[in-house]
Amino acid sequence: MARSIFILYSLSRRRVSDQLRSLFFIPTALALTTSLFILFYISSTSNLFTPHPHRPSQSRHHFLQNPDGVSSKVKNLQTPIESQTQSSLDFDSLGRNLGGVDDHGKTAVNEIIFHDQDIFKQDYLKMNKSFKIFMYPHNKNDPFANILLPVDFEPEGNYASESFFKKTLNNSHFLTNDPNKADLFYLPFSIARLRHDPRVGIDGIQDFIKDYIYNVSHYYPYWNRTGGADHFYVSCHSIGRVAINKAEEIKLNAIQVVCSSSYFQSAYVPHKDASLPQIWPRVDDDPPRVTSTQRKKLAFFAGSINSPVRQKLVETWQNDTTMSVHAGHLNTSYEEALQDSKFCLHVKGFEVNTARIGDALYHGCVPVIIANHYDLPFADILNWKSFSLVIATLDIPLLQRILRGLSDAEYASLHKNVLEVRKHFRWHVTPVDYDAFYMVMYELWLRRSSIRVPLS
Repeated sequence: MARSIFILYSLSRRRVSDQLRSLFFIPTALALTTSLFILFYISSTSNLFTPHPHRPSQSRHHFLQNPDGVSSKVKNLQTPIESQTQSSLDFDSLGRNLGGVDDHGKTAVNEIIFHDQDIFKQDYLKMNKSFKIFMYPHNKNDPFANILLPVDFEPEGNYASESFFKKTLNNSHFLTNDPNKADLFYLPFSIARLRHDPRVGIDGIQDFIKDYIYNVSHYYPYWNRTGGADHFYVSCHSIGRVAINKAEEIKLNAIQVVCSSSYFQSAYVPHKDASLPQIWPRVDDDPPRVTSTQRKKLAFFAGSINSPVRQKLVETWQNDTTMSVHAGHLNTSYEEALQDSKFCLHVKGFEVNTARIGDALYHGCVPVIIANHYDLPFADILNWKSFSLVIATLDIPLLQRILRGLSDAEYASLHKNVLEVRKHFRWHVTPVDYDAFYMVMYELWLRRSSIRVPLS
C-alpha cells in the first residue's frame, strides 16, 4: 500500500513538473513562432532586407519578374485573324517587347504587356462575337430614372467610369433584350448618383439597393436561378464598399465591378469581383507625347494628406530637390508636373482608388503604386510589372534609392510600355477596340460562369 502511495505521489509530482514545464514552453514557442512569422512577412513584402545596388542587372527585379508563371517569351502572332463585323481587330499592335539589360548591357529579357497574348486574342474574338448582357429595363417616367438610366450627356469628373460604362453598354452590340440569350444581367443603379440624390443620400443607399434586389428577385425569375451569381453592378465611388451591406446576396454572389478594390475590404472578393479603373475622362484630347529624356523630375505627387501612408511620404520626401512631393493642391499646372516627371506616385489615401494612375498613364508618366493589397485594374489581362512599379508602403524611405536603381534602358522600356498600354485606360463616346470599355467587358467575360454561395 505504501509503495502504491509512493508511486502515485511520484507520478503526481512528475505530472505537476511536466505541467509547469509546458506552461513555460508554450508561451515561449508561441512567441518564437510569432517573431518568425513577423520577420517572414516583413522580408516578403518589403525591400528593407534586399540590397538595391545601382547596377542595372540587379535592379530589374522591381518590374521584370512575372508573378503569374506565364512564359516570358514573346509569342508570334501568325494565326490568321477571323473577320469581325463589329470592330476592326489589329492584334499585331498588341503587346510590345520589354527589353531588360543583363550584366553586359545587352537586351536579355523579352516580355509583353499581356500575361498571355494568345489567350487574350482568342477570348477577345469570342467575347466580341457572342457575349450578351441583359440590362434590367426602366423608362423615363420612373421616379428614379436619373439613378437607373444612362445619362444623356458626356460623363465627367472623378467617377465618370461608372457613367461611361452604362452609357456605352446601352449603345453597344453586347446588350440584348432577350434574357434567355444573356450571359450576365446588369443591375443599372448608380451609386454615385444615389449619393447625391436628396431623396436617398448617403444614409439611404443601403436600403435603396436592398429594396432594388427585392424587387428584381420577386418580379423577374433570373436572379433566383443563381442567387445573383450571374448578375453584376458597376460603381466607382468609394461609398460603394458599404452600399451593399444590407444586400448580402450581392456581396457573396454578384459580380462587383468597383474602383475600391482592396483585399482588406470584406465586401470585395478578388477573382469574383473586378477592379474598375478610375479615369478622368479626356474624350477629345490626344495624349501628350513627352519623351522620357524630356522629363527632369524623378518623381511627382500632390494631394491631400488623408492617410498615414501619404503623411509618411510627405514627411520623408517633401524637401528633396529631385522629388516633387507636395501636400495639398499645386499652385502650378498639374498636367505640366505629370509631364515633367519620370515617375508619378499613386499613394493610398482614405481609399485605395484615385484617378492618379489614369492621369499618369495619359501623360506618359510611369506609375508607382504605393498601396498594399490593391487589386490593380485589368490585372487578369495586363502584366503591370512591364509598365509600372509596385512598392510596399514600408519602403517609402527607400523610394529614391529604388527609382534611381533602374538603368536608363530599363526606364526607357517602362516608358515605352506606358505609351502602349494607356489606350486601355481611356473612355470614348463610341468605344474603340481595347479601350477601357472593352477591357471591362473582357473582365466580365472571364467571370460569366455562375458560382453561388449558399446563404444561411
